[in-house]
Amino acid sequence: MDNSVLKNLSGPGKSLKAEPPDNAELAGLMRTGSARLRDAQSPTLALESQFDLAYNAAHALCLAALRRKGYRPSNRFIVFQVLPHTLGLGPEVWRVLDKCHNTRNLGEYEGILDVNARLLSDLISATQLVLDALNAQH
Repeated sequence: MDNSVLKNLSGPGKSLKAEPPDNAELAGLMRTGSARLRDAQSPTLALESQFDLAYNAAHALCLAALRRKGYRPSNRFIVFQVLPHTLGLGPEVWRVLDKCHNTRNLGEYEGILDVNARLLSDLISATQLVLDALNAQH
């Protein structure tokens, strides 16, 4: 994958900051992301709880992919936007994560969490693809 896009996005006032990867941080992000993804699939939890777990799993795993490349984000959303450059994943993954990020923000900041079983299923599938791509690169 071409790291020039990530390099162009880094620097003062930009979306990314160059920072060497930290193995302990990466292991922690992978561990919590994997655990949350597993827990998100528990049918005993409310749909909103499952969504919250799956979204946070996706964020942790996408952050791990970015950190592995040697960058730290200045905002939450960029970790999803750069998936083509961190894991080679296309719009079928990052568009789902973008929609879920917007859904999460409406829930967090406006109290409107509009989650249904289809969105949760799509989020879990996209997050699993992120995890699989991370593991394939490891």
